[in-house]
Amino acid sequence: MKDLPATVFIVDDDEAVRDSLRLLLKSIGLPVRTFASAQEFLPNYDVRHPGCLVLDIRMPGMSGLELQQQLNVRGATIPVVFITGHGDIPMAVEAMQHGAFDFLQKPFRDQDLIDRVQRALERDAGIRAQLKATDRIREHLASLTPREREVLDLVTAGKPNKVMAGDLDVSQRTIEIHRARVMEKMQARSLAQLVRMLMEIERLPG
Repeated sequence: MKDLPATVFIVDDDEAVRDSLRLLLKSIGLPVRTFASAQEFLPNYDVRHPGCLVLDIRMPGMSGLELQQQLNVRGATIPVVFITGHGDIPMAVEAMQHGAFDFLQKPFRDQDLIDRVQRALERDAGIRAQLKATDRIREHLASLTPREREVLDLVTAGKPNKVMAGDLDVSQRTIEIHRARVMEKMQARSLAQLVRMLMEIERLPG
């Protein structure tokens, strides 16, 4: 999935709206894919695909709000920009409470949509970079032996080598070797960086 370009996904049951939005976004060089319904979009979207979603809030069948809830359940972090009619403001507020990135009320200026889409793409890139970093930390953590994990916990708790040696009933030299291996496997250059790594993964669910 890493080679896929960030794509703007448009879901709207109005063909004229889909076509005009597609042409507008393609005119500034963005890859675009359009779908006529939430039911059509859902099975065709991979949560690993970077980009943003421009979504009509009121559609027959599955509404934009229902699609947003489905994406949340699937762990999709894609930013959603809702397109709303005048009477849809309460729904738009609910969408924002459920994590929508932004909403645009019809009729809107082309530049307003472009600005929101570009900000949403920046948000998506930032989220994905953070998730990739935490995935790497988890992989490094999984590579530690049980003893190295014990040393890691003691190191990040601020215990000096002498105290760790006593706690684990080994020599200080053994602690130094384990500590060096922990730093190497975790790819940390300092104790502060090691602590930050653990803070990052403990902050995220899963």
